[in-house]
Amino acid sequence: MNIEIVFEARDGAGESPLFKAETHSLYWVDIVGKKIRSYNIEIGTNRDWSTSDFPTALALEENGEGAVVAFAGGISRWDGRDGFEPLVRPDPFSDNRLNEGKCDSRGRFWVGSMQTNLNPDGSMKEMTTRRGALFRFDGGSRYERLTAHEFGITNTMAWSPDERYFYCADTIRNIFFRYDYHPDEGLISNPACWRLEQSIGAPDGSCIDHDGCLWNARFGGSCILRITPEGKVDRVLRLPVSNPTSCTFGGKEGKT
Repeated sequence: MNIEIVFEARDGAGESPLFKAETHSLYWVDIVGKKIRSYNIEIGTNRDWSTSDFPTALALEENGEGAVVAFAGGISRWDGRDGFEPLVRPDPFSDNRLNEGKCDSRGRFWVGSMQTNLNPDGSMKEMTTRRGALFRFDGGSRYERLTAHEFGITNTMAWSPDERYFYCADTIRNIFFRYDYHPDEGLISNPACWRLEQSIGAPDGSCIDHDGCLWNARFGGSCILRITPEGKVDRVLRLPVSNPTSCTFGGKEGKT
C-alpha cells in the first residue's frame, strides 16, 4: 500500500475526516485551531471555516451543503458557510466537553464526551477523572445517554456491516468495547471489553471496512492498525507522523 502526504494541513489537532464523493472533497475539523476544513483532491485546493468554539467532530448532510457539528460545548447545525445553529448540549457536566462523533445508518448522530483537556486558549489542561459517556442525538433537541459516565476519552465509533455490533474505545485505558447493536431503537447492550495483544500507541479514531475490520489510528504509535472482529491485528500501516488521530475511506470507488 502506498502512503503519501497529499496536503500539509499543520493542524493543532485534526479529527473526524469524512469524504464527500460529490465534490471530491475531504472534510475534517481542527479542534485546537477552531476550524472546519476541506481539501478537494481533484484540483488540490483547500477551504477553512472559522468557529468560535472547539469543533470536535462532524457528520455531513446527505443532501445538502451543511453538517451536524459537535463542539466542545454542544451540538450545532452548520449551513456549509458561516452560519451555526446551536441545537443541544447533551452532557450535564460543566467541565466535560464533546469529543468523537459519527452518524449511523439511520441518520442519528452519536457523540462521546470526556473531561475537558483544553484551556480556553487551546493549551492543554490536565485531566483528573474518567467521566465521559456516549450519547445519541436524534435531531431537534432530542438525545439519549447510552452509557454511564465512565470513559476517560471516548474514541472510535463504528458499526459492523451487518449492524450486529457497535465498537468504541477509551484512549486513556487503551481498550476497545464491542456492544450488541439494536439499529431500530438506536441502542447498545452487552459490552465486551478487549485489549490488543500487539499494543502500539493508544486507540484514537477508526473506520470499518466491508469485512467488518476496524482500521484504527494509534495516537503516539505512528501507524494505523487493521483489527479483525476477533480483536486480532492483521495489518500495520506505518505512517510518517507521530500522532495519527483518525482515518476514513474515500477517493475514487472508496479505495483510498
